[in-house]
Amino acid sequence: MSEHPVLQLIRCADEAIIAEDFDTLMELYAEDAMLVVRPGVVARGRGEIRRACERIAKHFDHSLVVRQAGMALLEAGDTALVLANTVISSAETPETVRHATYVFRREPSGRWLCIVDNSYGHAIIEA
Repeated sequence: MSEHPVLQLIRCADEAIIAEDFDTLMELYAEDAMLVVRPGVVARGRGEIRRACERIAKHFDHSLVVRQAGMALLEAGDTALVLANTVISSAETPETVRHATYVFRREPSGRWLCIVDNSYGHAIIEA
């Protein structure tokens, strides 16, 4: 059985983040998407998300590595929820596992796009 398209998109996003290919990365987000930059700070829309990703890359001295160490997908209609163990590291930062939450929406064209990117998961409640 082939991997769900949403899981493939998350892997593509990880590769784009590592490569700092923000054009490709932005194609994976809906126009009205949101990104939790850190608990209490949210970027809304592709423009803000792109600027946030560029600042994040700079913050990690252009050495950010993101990978998934396990994902579970729950799909209902045109919505998919992904719970993931997202591993973040950089040249100066040891590996950290975040219990991420991602939400995707299937567009009328059939294409899935990210609408909520929350790599912090429930940590935003504790912040």
